Amino acid sequence: MENSQKEKSNAKYSIIVPTYNERLNIALIVYLIFKHLPDVDFEIIVVDDGSPDGTQDIVKQLQQVYGENRILLRPRPRKLGLGTAYMHGLKHASGSFVVIMDADLSHHPKYLPSFIKKQMETGASIVTGTRYVKGGGVHGWNLMRKLTSRGANVLAQTFLWPGVSDLTGSFRNLCLKMS
Repeated sequence: MENSQKEKSNAKYSIIVPTYNERLNIALIVYLIFKHLPDVDFEIIVVDDGSPDGTQDIVKQLQQVYGENRILLRPRPRKLGLGTAYMHGLKHASGSFVVIMDADLSHHPKYLPSFIKKQMETGASIVTGTRYVKGGGVHGWNLMRKLTSRGANVLAQTFLWPGVSDLTGSFRNLCLKMS
């Protein structure tokens, strides 16, 4: 095995999961991450924006089960936005690679092994999930949300030509050498 592939297979992943009122989902998503990454060194960084529903209490219970070194709660005082939540999580990441995903189960953890595999095979800096491929999609979205997402992606494709099919999704595995 090539040195860079050995390095990646032994790498630690920091999985950043922003939350706001995700009390009903956070335990399930944490369980699924552990289930689908049994042989991967990772930490889950939960960035909670002051959820009034008790999300932080559930995360503290999860820390008792999985360990405070595997589940890191990095709360913020109030809802400050998704982008800044990811930035806040990055400040606390100790992994060589970073995964960003939503807590609402729109990003299923069963895809994480294929993200990691694709990154190891290609050496890509970013591996991203998309809703706009055969077999992709969204569940539980109303028509307006689907149209907004599709419209934003059409505009981005038209003006930016990024070469990716889903710029508005946030399910990504980033190769960020954190040191």
